[in-house]
Amino acid sequence: MASPSRRKGPRSLALAGDEVADTLLAQDPLALLIGMVLDQQIPLERAFKSPADLKERLGGTLDVGAVASMDPDELAALFSVRPALHRFPGSMARRVQELCHVVIDTYGGDAAAIWTSAQDGAQLLANVKALPGFGEQKARIFVALLGKQFAVRPPGWQEASSPFGEPGSFRSVADIDSREALGKVRQYKQQLKAEAKATAKAPPKAAPSSKVKAISKTKAKVKAVSKTKVKVKAASKARVTAPTKATAKASGNG
Repeated sequence: MASPSRRKGPRSLALAGDEVADTLLAQDPLALLIGMVLDQQIPLERAFKSPADLKERLGGTLDVGAVASMDPDELAALFSVRPALHRFPGSMARRVQELCHVVIDTYGGDAAAIWTSAQDGAQLLANVKALPGFGEQKARIFVALLGKQFAVRPPGWQEASSPFGEPGSFRSVADIDSREALGKVRQYKQQLKAEAKATAKAPPKAAPSSKVKAISKTKAKVKAVSKTKVKVKAASKARVTAPTKATAKASGNG
């Protein structure tokens, strides 16, 4: 069961850095989904080239039904052939197979129906988030990719893909349409990492002087209260023991 493509898109993308692989991503919705699933913990070029490599290893056809019905161990073995399709070939093979099952069971084998059936951005985001391997951020990035490069723009798609759907930004794969754009996205991610690293190393902020004074006053009050309690306790003890001593003296004189 092939995954039909029923939407206009770019003739090719610039995600894999390979003409054949990028053309496949642009023309085959299932390939695009698989590439997005694999885009974690490995270079993005490798992730988005892997669908073309998988197609070749499957005999030249990337068929959603064939992948879904394969023996899981056989599919994992195909993922593991060097060069492996992912850093974690076994777990990613299972995830891709789960994705294919969802495409068949929910969308009748038509991967593109995940977005062509969405009436608005909220529904599109919900459809994508329900797929195996798509968390909140990845789902938003994918919705942005569909809107920016495939003209899939149901009402509210930019809000659903925020902040990745913002025009002119270079935050994610949604913005990569050239080698230059790839460089800008990498630069943005490096900047985020540097900022996160700097924040982690920064010493804790000192409390505002007003807050320090308030804390000092509170401590002083607590200390004063403690001293008062000690004095009260001592006075109470004196009142109790004083009559006892007087009584003892009187008894002695008698």
